[in-house]
Amino acid sequence: MRVLVAEDERRLADTLARGLRTQGLAVDVAHDGDEALGKARVYPYDVVVLDRDMPRVHGDEVCRALNAEQPRTKVLMLTAAASLDEMVDGLGIGADDYMGKPFVFAELVARIQALGRRSGDARPAVLRRADLVLDPGERTVTRAGRPVALSPKEFGVLEALLAAERAVVSAEQLLERVWDEHADPFTNSVRMTVVTLRRKLGDPPVVETVRGAGYRI
Repeated sequence: MRVLVAEDERRLADTLARGLRTQGLAVDVAHDGDEALGKARVYPYDVVVLDRDMPRVHGDEVCRALNAEQPRTKVLMLTAAASLDEMVDGLGIGADDYMGKPFVFAELVARIQALGRRSGDARPAVLRRADLVLDPGERTVTRAGRPVALSPKEFGVLEALLAAERAVVSAEQLLERVWDEHADPFTNSVRMTVVTLRRKLGDPPVVETVRGAGYRI
C-alpha cells in the first residue's frame, strides 16, 4: 500500500512516515498543500493522510481536488480541531475518515489499512491462492498452514501480486506500489525481492516470471 503523509509539522511528518514504514507501507511526505497535490498527480496513492491546516493550499482544497481528480484515493484528515462539528464539516468536504490530534498511532495504522482495503476495486479482507493465505490486517502469511516470515517489502510484493488476481504485474508497478518516491527506477530491488520471496514461500513455486512483462501468482 502506498501512502502520502501531508503534514506541515516536519517532525511529526517524519515520525509518522518512519512508523508507517515499519508497518510495511510505502510512504511519501509532503509539507504543504501544493506539494501534496503535485505528488498525488504523479503517484497512485491508496491513502492520503492529510493535515487540515496546510500552508500554501489549505487541506480542505487539497481534499476537494483529490476527490475530483483521484477518486480512487482515500483521504484521512487530521486536525487539532476534533469537535463533532469539525468532524462533520471535514467529512462533508469529502474526507473518507477524520481523526483529531493528538491520536494513538495504532488507531491511525488501523484506519489507514481499512481505507486502503476500500481504495480502488473492492477486494477480500484476506487474500488466498491455493494453500497460500495473506492477511493484510494481521500482516501474516501462511502456506499450507505454515507461517511464513516476510520482510515488509516481500509482504508488499506478495500482497500486490495476490490482489492482482492472476494478472501480470510489472516491475515498474511493483516499484510504485511497494517502494516510495526515493526508489531508484533502475534498481534491481524488485527482482531481488521476488527471488527471496520465492525461496521463503517454498515449493512448488507460486510466483511466476512472465518474460518481458513482470510477475504473477
